[in-house]
Amino acid sequence: MQTNLKSLLSPVRLIASWNSQSLARQFLLIGGLVAACAMVIVGAVVTSLIEDAVTRNSAASTALYVDSVIAPLLPDMQTNEMLDDTVMRALDETLGEGALGSRLMSFRLWRNDGTVLYSNDKNLMGKQFPLSDDLKTAFSGTMTAQFNQIGDVESVAERGSGKPLLEIYNPVLQPWSGKVVAVSEFHEVAYDFQRSMNQARFRSWLAVGMFTLTFFLILSMIVLRGSRTIESQRGALKARIGELSALLQQNEILRARVQRASQRAAALNESYLRRIGADLHDGPAQLVAYASLRLDSEALANPTAPARERELSLAAIKSSLDDAMAEIRSICSGLVLPQIEAANLSELLHRAVRAHEQRTGTVVSLSISDAVQELSTSAKICIYRFVQEALNNGYRHGDGATQHVEQRTDGKHVTIAVSDNGPGFDPEDVPASSLGLAGLRERVESLGGTFELSSSRDGTIVRMSLNAAEMEQT
Repeated sequence: MQTNLKSLLSPVRLIASWNSQSLARQFLLIGGLVAACAMVIVGAVVTSLIEDAVTRNSAASTALYVDSVIAPLLPDMQTNEMLDDTVMRALDETLGEGALGSRLMSFRLWRNDGTVLYSNDKNLMGKQFPLSDDLKTAFSGTMTAQFNQIGDVESVAERGSGKPLLEIYNPVLQPWSGKVVAVSEFHEVAYDFQRSMNQARFRSWLAVGMFTLTFFLILSMIVLRGSRTIESQRGALKARIGELSALLQQNEILRARVQRASQRAAALNESYLRRIGADLHDGPAQLVAYASLRLDSEALANPTAPARERELSLAAIKSSLDDAMAEIRSICSGLVLPQIEAANLSELLHRAVRAHEQRTGTVVSLSISDAVQELSTSAKICIYRFVQEALNNGYRHGDGATQHVEQRTDGKHVTIAVSDNGPGFDPEDVPASSLGLAGLRERVESLGGTFELSSSRDGTIVRMSLNAAEMEQT
């Protein structure tokens, strides 16, 4: 279990899982975290600045009020180090009654050595304490204020009051010299200040939150739009790459087919040459050899031979030479193409069928469907040779039984089928070196067409199909 968990949490898997996410989701996760951190930091800083400013302003107004009431009661603190009873009673009366008494919970007057000159808590009067940082700042001439921060000197009443207290340290200045001669420390009961502070905090956090949220939403919309565009382009690119990969695969297949066709064409050419040589050797050459031998016969070589025998020998020689010439013409007619450049498909099929009928003395039926657009010369040659060779094969191996040529158009494809009612054969038994069928297949597939062969006891059908639009004459 632990091993599986570690493997799932491995850095490689985490990085791969992260990279598989969309850009919009990555931005929402990281951007949201950064925005939240930025909101907390900025909100804390802004709130702190606002609290300091509000605390200082409120403390300044309170200190000014208290100073205006207390200052006239104090003696010359530069010459008097202690307060007499008259001043203390005046302070007690002033701080215990009226509006000031209800606002202030405690009041202390400090000497620069840390001695408490006066306090409404009589237990603290006359005692000396180490100067705090706030007292040092106040003795330097700067007022300080803190909210709800109780120090070590504060009384038990202040600690346990549970009231919001604004602690103020205000320097007491000598009127004519402006020198700090004492520091007044007092704690104001600050319910109004607390409400103002809470409102300032809420408004500052609300402002920072609204600004951060608005800014993040605007950026999210921009990133989401860009992410959708990128995803769309990525999908289109993947589709294009897939198409290119398929085309490359098809090109590789076609390249292999072209290479095989080229190799097969070379072998077929050699086979054609051997067949032509065999036809010449077995046919015209044998007849010419027979005629040559008859020239040396006794009937022609002996002048005393009867005229009848001489005439018979000459007739046999002439017949043999005529047969040889006929076979040579037949072989040549199969090798030479008719003028097909200007012929359309219908004329081309009629010429191929007519040539076969004249050569073999058989009858071939022909059916032609709708005419197609003009084809290229290579397509015409392919169709003519296909019909010629298919009819020859059917005549030789199927005894020429009820041969039929059919042409039809299916959309952009033109299909030629040559059939017969011969005994048929098993296509699996045809050797790879077979010249006729292999030549037909290679010729058709070299032009991007398809070749089909089906044979049974009821006959044989050889079919080819070419894309007429791709093979259109330009």
